[in-house]
Amino acid sequence: MTAPAGVPAAPVDERVDRRTLTLLFLTLMVVMLLASLSQMVLSSALPTLVGELNGVEHLSWVITAYLLAATVTMPIYGKVSDLLGRKPLLLAAVILFIMGSVLGGLAHDMTMLIIARAVQGLGGGGLMVLSQAAIADVVPARERGRYMGILGGVFAFSSVAGPLLGGWFTEGPGWRWTFWMNVPLGVVAVVAIAILLPVPPPARGARARIDYPGMVLLTLATTGIVLIATWGGTQFAWGSATMVALIAGSVLAAGLFVVVERRSPEPVIPLRLFRSRNFVLATTAGMLVSVAMFGAMSYMPTYFQMAAGASATEAGLLMIPMMATFLTTSIVVGIAISRTGRYKVLPIIGSVVLAIGLGLLSTVGLETPIALVCTWMALIGVGLGTSMQVMTLIVQNTFAHREVGTATAAQNYFRQVGGTLGTAVVGAVFAARLTGLLADRVPAEAAAAPGVSSLTPELVAGLPEALRLPIVASYNDALMPIFLAVVPLALAAAAVLVFLIEAPLATTIRGEGASGQDQGAKDREPTPLA
Repeated sequence: MTAPAGVPAAPVDERVDRRTLTLLFLTLMVVMLLASLSQMVLSSALPTLVGELNGVEHLSWVITAYLLAATVTMPIYGKVSDLLGRKPLLLAAVILFIMGSVLGGLAHDMTMLIIARAVQGLGGGGLMVLSQAAIADVVPARERGRYMGILGGVFAFSSVAGPLLGGWFTEGPGWRWTFWMNVPLGVVAVVAIAILLPVPPPARGARARIDYPGMVLLTLATTGIVLIATWGGTQFAWGSATMVALIAGSVLAAGLFVVVERRSPEPVIPLRLFRSRNFVLATTAGMLVSVAMFGAMSYMPTYFQMAAGASATEAGLLMIPMMATFLTTSIVVGIAISRTGRYKVLPIIGSVVLAIGLGLLSTVGLETPIALVCTWMALIGVGLGTSMQVMTLIVQNTFAHREVGTATAAQNYFRQVGGTLGTAVVGAVFAARLTGLLADRVPAEAAAAPGVSSLTPELVAGLPEALRLPIVASYNDALMPIFLAVVPLALAAAAVLVFLIEAPLATTIRGEGASGQDQGAKDREPTPLA
């Protein structure tokens, strides 16, 4: 078997043959495809789905439930995989993901659907992190850029294929197939992992001590933070007993988590990671960029259907410019990094381009040509493709191999926190603004008008102009100004990244040869904050 196009040979010092590397990489591409496709396939089906289940007010939770569950499990998967090996954790993650997909296919109301998405997230949290960490097990940082670029390309491809498949299922056999399709793909992933993944567990796994108290406290603190962002000022007043209790509980859980991590022999998120300047800066920038990324990806297909009158399939097609530039830029940037070893300026440029794209997108109105909307989204794709994968590479290059899973998972955790908070806040603000605008604009005499919870693209398209136009305008005016509000976050990410130190990319993985010297660890010695 030969390596895929664009995939370099394995580094000589690690004695990984071409066939093993090829099989491993193909396996991880299947895992990444499973994780990323499931996140985007619902985007086109979402308006119809929530309309049929009579729960548009819970729309944000269909997305947030998955992101929350994935977020709290990411550090757990990363740390435990450093202790016990990637393979058993990947198998468990895929099986959990399949179980959540089955529940989603059987869902009969919004509550069951949200539970299904949470179960999917419990598995999905491991799929992204472990696929990235497994690459770091066999490819040194200097060569890893093109691999990370290709995995980023898989994500971008899924972001195009997902909405298209979601639209096709919605208009054809039904939205439930957006869940059922994960079952055969998940089975393929399980078989591929079981047979092909050659990475053995670390030798210290037998005496590993799992940080269960830290995991519990991290889950409580993260859940509280997301609930605060979702409910605050919408479902509950900020001064209500519920919000006060949530805030107090989250602060307490976070404080206890820090105390526990300081004393744990194997902390789930080691506090020493934060002594690294590059880790702190890259992680902070990743959080800021993720807010914009998840907001744009999650709600634009809904906008295209409800405000622009596109079908579910057409909404998926309209996402192609953004994802095509994301895919192309991610691969090109990865190849450039592997060839030159330079990377610092790339995410800075990407964050600025992202800010420009978001600002232009916020100017969109009902009269704006669709071609122009797609152009602004393509610009956003360039910004994301130039920044997201590079920041993961920076973090992996900062630490020795024995901590690469933990560091990768911690960076993904904080990035996902940004995405979860961004999605929750954007969804909550979008829903609140939409409800208010509809109440103000829909004629009071239209007593027979459908409730906001029951709106679907087909229903809106069939309404009289006196009802349809205010609804369409409300969707546009509820969403677009939000993109302008997140522009400062992208600019802040660029400002933070200016202070990165461009350390040389490591040319070895473990670096432990016959001499016993750990040159790989030396190459990745963390850059201190001071």
